[in-house]
Amino acid sequence: MDEKAIDYEAVFQSLPGMVALLTPELVYADANEDFQRLSGRTRDQLVGRYVFDVFPENPKNSAAAGMRNVQASIHRVVATGERDTMAPQRYDVEDPDRPGHWEERYWSLVNAPLLDPDGKVTLIVHRIEEITELIRARGRRDGPGMSSTQVLEAELYTRARELQELNERLRQAHAREREVALALQEAMLPAHRQVRSRRAAVRYRPAVGALNVCGDWYDVVELVGGNRIGVSVGDVVGHGLEAAGVMGQLRSALTATSRVADGPAQALDVLGRYAHVVDGAESATAVTTFIDCDARTITYSSAGHPPPALVHPDGRVEFLDRATDPPLDARPDPMPRPEAVTAYTGGATLVLYTDGLVERRHEDIDTGLARLADSLVRHRTDDPESLADAVLLELLPPGGATDDTALVIVRL
Repeated sequence: MDEKAIDYEAVFQSLPGMVALLTPELVYADANEDFQRLSGRTRDQLVGRYVFDVFPENPKNSAAAGMRNVQASIHRVVATGERDTMAPQRYDVEDPDRPGHWEERYWSLVNAPLLDPDGKVTLIVHRIEEITELIRARGRRDGPGMSSTQVLEAELYTRARELQELNERLRQAHAREREVALALQEAMLPAHRQVRSRRAAVRYRPAVGALNVCGDWYDVVELVGGNRIGVSVGDVVGHGLEAAGVMGQLRSALTATSRVADGPAQALDVLGRYAHVVDGAESATAVTTFIDCDARTITYSSAGHPPPALVHPDGRVEFLDRATDPPLDARPDPMPRPEAVTAYTGGATLVLYTDGLVERRHEDIDTGLARLADSLVRHRTDDPESLADAVLLELLPPGGATDDTALVIVRL
């Protein structure tokens, strides 16, 4: 059959089961005939409307969370670009013809992404399997007319529902851990500041998801002797409170070391030796730069971290990648780390960041670095605060990244 002759609109409308298309902003873009019929909504009542306006949570049921779980699932799909299958669960669905009248329904959902050529999620295929009768059948499984297969299916779906409720309780516990970890992380990271007369902007964006509190950190400190500042970022492998605690130890150690070290290489060398005795610091990365504001030079060293970007006033972007070494505590026998020096002119901008800004699954890091350079060039005349906001807006996925992101921008 000629592919051009296939009427895909007709195919979509004829798909068995409830299928809708949602935008990443949770707005209905289309819905097939089964979705309209089984949900009791016409196409005009769906398309162009926000899902919570069409299917609000039941205000009479404080435990109702079906639609909030749908929202969380779609956010995961947008953030990861991967399919998300939800456990069967209860939804209270309002009768559109009888406002305030709610019907108990049980649905099993799958949300799958539609990606554009750049890998960005443009639509979500939202498929619902109606299992209300199977769930209700468990209550009458000994009645007449119930086959053994129906009894088994009802039991399986009930067990899936119980598992979903257990997962929800675990999610709530993990959410509390996330709140504590974020509070700890915020307390240990330096506040927004200006160092001497230098204009600096700092940003930290936590990862999407209850467990994705990681160990990204940044620091901007005044150095002893001369008109100099030190700017650093780092990343601890792992999640949650443990990673946040390790992050605090490493950041504090590097801050103290930088104030007395001869240069960034020596500071990272000492930090690597310290990381050797800190549980959870294995494979942590860091990059630090010493900026001499009088000589207009940047001396830098990297321990397995993405290279800082130096944006020159003429629009040229220089990635500082000539002094890269393995991550902290990567060598059993420590060796002196390399460092390099580059010059800058007034009005240049130094940008340090963690890998959450540039790395994407199934994508070469050079693509992310090129994307960063393009954004920096286009916004290079913005003040640091506006530049930081523009970079995050353009480089982070709309629903948030799956890894933490730390960003430091200093106008030189």
